[in-house]
Amino acid sequence: MIALGASLLFLLPTDWKEREFTLRWSDAAKIDWGTILLFAAAILAATSAAAAPRGVEVTGWARPTVAGQSSGAAYLVIRNHGPGADRIVSISTPAAGMTGVHRSQIVNGVARMRPAGTIVVPPGKMLTMGPNGLHVMLMGLKAPLKPGATLPLSVRFERAGTRQLNLPIQMSAPGDQSHRH
Repeated sequence: MIALGASLLFLLPTDWKEREFTLRWSDAAKIDWGTILLFAAAILAATSAAAAPRGVEVTGWARPTVAGQSSGAAYLVIRNHGPGADRIVSISTPAAGMTGVHRSQIVNGVARMRPAGTIVVPPGKMLTMGPNGLHVMLMGLKAPLKPGATLPLSVRFERAGTRQLNLPIQMSAPGDQSHRH
């Protein structure tokens, strides 16, 4: 926007700062208001497009673990602002030997966890992982996940590329008041 405004300065006379400008109603009739409105609309469209999120946005959190616990879980919220569907290709962290997206579900009263398979986020949609559902399984943890620390996590998408995250380690999702005393 600033560059656009600066590039339009060449349209002004060189002594524009010293001049006094007054606009009379008779002068207003000579102005091409259609051009001015078109120009204003173009500036608004350009600033709106620049402010709108693009591609894939990822946030999330991880649950704390205790000493000796070899696995943990992270939960992601993925928003696809892109023009097409995008697929998670891989997830990795230096904090664990192996990661994968798993799905927890209760079948005949028994909790089961299985690899989730391909995860695709359609354009304009949001995927929310959470406890008792989709989650990033962290296997072979190298150290406990301590509350207040962060978990580095890389999520690689087929179209959007890699997103590097530092997930907060806490008992519940950010903003969730149900686990606070």
